[in-house]
Amino acid sequence: MVNIKYTPILFFSLFVFTATTFAQPGTPASTNVRGAEYPRIHSDRSVTFRIEAPGAEGVQIHIGGGSYELERAEDGYWMGRTDPQVPGFHYYSVVIDGISLADPNSQAFFGMSRKASAIEIPEEDVDYYEPQRGVPQGALRSKWFFSDVTGTWRRAYVYTPPGYETEMSKRYPVLYLQHGGGEDERGWARQGRVNFIMDNLIAEGNAEPMIIVMNSGYAVYEGDPEPVQELGERSSVDAFVAFPDMMLKDVIPMIDSEYRTIANREHRAMAGLSWGARQTFQTVLPNLDKFSYIGAFSGALRLDPDAGLDEIYGGVFSDASSFNEQVNLLWLGIGSEEGPGTKNLHDDLMEAGIESTYYLSEGTAHEWLTWRRCLYHFAPLLFQE
Repeated sequence: MVNIKYTPILFFSLFVFTATTFAQPGTPASTNVRGAEYPRIHSDRSVTFRIEAPGAEGVQIHIGGGSYELERAEDGYWMGRTDPQVPGFHYYSVVIDGISLADPNSQAFFGMSRKASAIEIPEEDVDYYEPQRGVPQGALRSKWFFSDVTGTWRRAYVYTPPGYETEMSKRYPVLYLQHGGGEDERGWARQGRVNFIMDNLIAEGNAEPMIIVMNSGYAVYEGDPEPVQELGERSSVDAFVAFPDMMLKDVIPMIDSEYRTIANREHRAMAGLSWGARQTFQTVLPNLDKFSYIGAFSGALRLDPDAGLDEIYGGVFSDASSFNEQVNLLWLGIGSEEGPGTKNLHDDLMEAGIESTYYLSEGTAHEWLTWRRCLYHFAPLLFQE
């Protein structure tokens, strides 16, 4: 069903267009707002943009590590065509006279710490994150709850698998799945397409039906101020120290009381991407009595690179046999363009006798295609007898 191919990553560069560079028609992107003809994706995965800015002196598109100068066209529009883009989901910005803006032709996604434009570049012969005819569909719920730890109302997204509403006596294991920095609880539901990935895996018999809970990582203790975010800058993710307590004291008890879960550590997993991977380690490693599966997608385990494995997270790795007995799966995944850090960590763990599984997403960087692939390979390993 899936054929994942290597695609090279584009590096930052600047391009100037002539009228002939965007002459081909292309197809409107699936991420456009209804009725918008641009951006248009061409067969070689290049993209033509068309922006209305009659009073502008210059317009650029920033996407995929490149900056593309658009050319003034008729009637106040600016047009230009990019180089071929890497398949998958990509944020982009329209820059008009030096001001970075969202594209009104695109749907809005919360990313880069703001509402942002994005485009889905089709991946050839790959459909595991697309809805499939004939495949039973699970449900995504928006669940509001009050957190005693933060003293605020909060929202989580909850995926329930096909059959949850009809097989009323059945109970399910739970995966707690976290977003990255600059995104929020909507990330896995919208950008990550978690429901389609899981529906397809479950229909193929390649993953156990499970509940997936996606919560916001931004959590401060009641009475503490929210970190200040300067205009155009990302707030420090390290400041949200209340997250593990909120998960343990508010989220997990709420999910176990309101959903048909199997409420024990053998049926509870946690994973996350980037910052969410760090929050996973911070939540799970001191609480192995509550979790038995751990996943990190493009995330760092060592906050102090000079610290030994036996020193971090309260010495949880100091006794390899005890750790391996408690943890059913420690899974590490990363894109091939992100560097060797995760592979080095995996090697260090294995040398110390800590069992871990390593996955490399070929041709992808710190982006949603990496994390979709990670979930696709991670989920089938959960909750196996």
